Amino acid sequence: MIKRINTQKAPAAIGPYAQAIKVGNMVYTSGQIPLTPEGELIKGDIHEQTRQILVNLQNVLEEAGSSLQHIVKTTIYLTDMDDFLAVNTVYGEFFAGSFPARSTVAVKTLPKNVDIEIDAVAVADGDTYSF
Repeated sequence: MIKRINTQKAPAAIGPYAQAIKVGNMVYTSGQIPLTPEGELIKGDIHEQTRQILVNLQNVLEEAGSSLQHIVKTTIYLTDMDDFLAVNTVYGEFFAGSFPARSTVAVKTLPKNVDIEIDAVAVADGDTYSF
């Protein structure tokens, strides 16, 4: 079964796509940029941008019956690789030891000219993984 995921606890899609799609027990999120659920853009500090994105992902995943601890893969898109260390610092605060697989990609530009975007793939419905 395929289910479209939508929550008001994360920003609405800014284009023709879903916040996430759940297929069976897998959840595939769309990329999150640093927007508040009300649509306000967080600019400036990459730490705050990263925090907002991860809170958004957490809220989308919870709506799908998952969580950050059930993420198996993330992709981070950065317009400036000099932000890599700062992003890692905040990222580590949210995952606390159960780190998913991850790719970090340098890109020229992102929607709304933001500095960072993150998407994720997670399991849902009680499935977990451990190290």
